[in-house]
Amino acid sequence: MIDFENPVVFLLLLMIPLLYFLRKIKIFTGLSFPLTLSNWNGADFEYRRPFRNFLSGLSRVLCVAGFICVVIAAASPVVHKQEKVYNSKGSEIIFVVDTSPSMNAKDIGTLTRIEAARQSIKTLAQSNTGSSLGLIEMAVESAVAVPPTMDRTSFYNSLDNIVIGELGDGTALGVGLSHAVFHLSASNAPKKSIVLITDGENNAGSIHPYTAAHLIKEKNISLYVLGIGTKGTVQMEYSDPKTGRMQTGYYESNFDSTKLARLASEGGGNFFGIETLGNLSQALNSISRHESVVQSYQMKNHDSLYYDEFLLAAAILFALAWILRRIILEELL
Repeated sequence: MIDFENPVVFLLLLMIPLLYFLRKIKIFTGLSFPLTLSNWNGADFEYRRPFRNFLSGLSRVLCVAGFICVVIAAASPVVHKQEKVYNSKGSEIIFVVDTSPSMNAKDIGTLTRIEAARQSIKTLAQSNTGSSLGLIEMAVESAVAVPPTMDRTSFYNSLDNIVIGELGDGTALGVGLSHAVFHLSASNAPKKSIVLITDGENNAGSIHPYTAAHLIKEKNISLYVLGIGTKGTVQMEYSDPKTGRMQTGYYESNFDSTKLARLASEGGGNFFGIETLGNLSQALNSISRHESVVQSYQMKNHDSLYYDEFLLAAAILFALAWILRRIILEELL
């Protein structure tokens, strides 16, 4: 919200039409002496420079704009912003995202699987503003991209910077889930949950997925498994992060949701099969309802003053007007 601490200063803007009127009635005009140059019985000398006239008019416009900026600065413009500051801790959610090459298959509407995953995570983050969010990338290995945080900017940056295939071609579900449990174990959040987004079965890693699932259940952590993808021939475009080689074509997807559903059951959680954007929306609504926490908060005001910015703009405009008239047009002010 924009406000002005000294709005009465805007009355000074009335000086602009007043000055124009006074000049119109020949007050505040410079002294001039008529000088006619012509041949005997010939036409008067005419000095026509349309471009110079345009620059002269532009310099006047710049002066007026600079004066308006000075008046606005004197009115002390301020922008009021409100921020929600939570007084109590919300839920903690860690997203474990499959980054194997098959996540680049395009079969979720017009989106690839990883694009649908990003969209789902951002939607869930926006509906749970008081929650701390973490991100773990998983393929042959797993890596913590960002630990649980309320800083949405850093979280979104890490989410957008996921590189498919960077951690190899495979799916270590047990390792990824175990990393998430490790980060949530020491948390004192009222609700803790893991959201696993994958399109394949476990085929890598030294930890069995069911072992990780039992650990999740023991720690009283909610588990949501989103099996994303369809079965059959799907379009795919993949850039190898090591060689930079682009591969395009079709991928024979053998996506099987049976084992993922059992994994969710072993962890006392819920499984969602995601084949369309509609399935994705339903899954997000369900997770959001279950993980919402009532938090106390207060609204904090942030005031940003823009006095200096308008003064700087006025100085630039006046300088441009001076350059046009004194240096380019070579006029005497």
